[in-house]
Amino acid sequence: MNRCLTLRPHLFLKRLCLVLLSASALSVNVATAQTGVRQFPASAQRGMLVVSNPPEVLINGKAARLSPGARIKGVNNLLVLSSTLVGRSVLVNYRQDAQGLIHEAWILSPEEAAQERSGMETVINFVFGSDADKPKTDDGKTPFDQLPKFPRQ
Repeated sequence: MNRCLTLRPHLFLKRLCLVLLSASALSVNVATAQTGVRQFPASAQRGMLVVSNPPEVLINGKAARLSPGARIKGVNNLLVLSSTLVGRSVLVNYRQDAQGLIHEAWILSPEEAAQERSGMETVINFVFGSDADKPKTDDGKTPFDQLPKFPRQ
């Protein structure tokens, strides 16, 4: 009784080539999947993130804080340590938790930055001559000292 399997070299080479071809096709599909634009949650906002002293950060120039276990993902969707971003200003989409701490942040690629997202509205710090003639109204956000004064009766 012959228990040794006969090895046919031409069948072995065909199977090896098949395995190598399928592995290379798989790696090409993974690489092309990473070049696309990521899908962000609807609750994510856009902001300019500056890490000053982790977990202290500035988001759009306002002081904020990273939550415990906060995740910052780079352009390639890998985790980035907050200490590597100290002093750098990066454009991100971010989500806050229930306490207002930044829980997730995604550093944006140029393609993702071109998409519209709420959170970085432009601030106008000047008044046009045509706007100066309009009567002042209270929108609920006007500081007390800038409210219109009414004469005493």
